[in-house]
Parts: sequence; structure tokens; C-alpha cells
Amino acid sequence: MATVNPIQFIQQVRAEVAKVVWPTRREVFLTTVMVFIMAALTAAFFALVDILIRGGLNAILGFFG
Repeated sequence: MATVNPIQFIQQVRAEVAKVVWPTRREVFLTTVMVFIMAALTAAFFALVDILIRGGLNAILGFFG
């Protein structure tokens, strides 16, 4: 692997960073909202599954116990 001059390295880094397409404020806001919505839906789903499993186990244990 060839060694690169530190100044040349910094120039290459700046050139690569210039190619990055940064998201707009609106895109960041919308994706953040979508993440929170999906997290809430996932939490609600697993809470519902937990309640159903707990109820089923309580019914089974109550029947045999």
C-alpha cells in the first residue's frame, strides 16, 4: 500500500466530501418522524403479543393448576 503525502490526503478527503449529497432539513425531519412512528408501532405490536402470550399462559396454568 503506497503512502500518501498528508497534504495530498487532505485534498483527497475534501474532494470526496464534496461529492456527498447531504439531506435537506425536511428529509432529515421526515425520516426522523418515520423512525419514531415505526418504533412506536413495533413497541405496540410486541406489547400486544406479550399480553396475548401472558393471557394464554395464565389461562393454561389456571386450567391445570
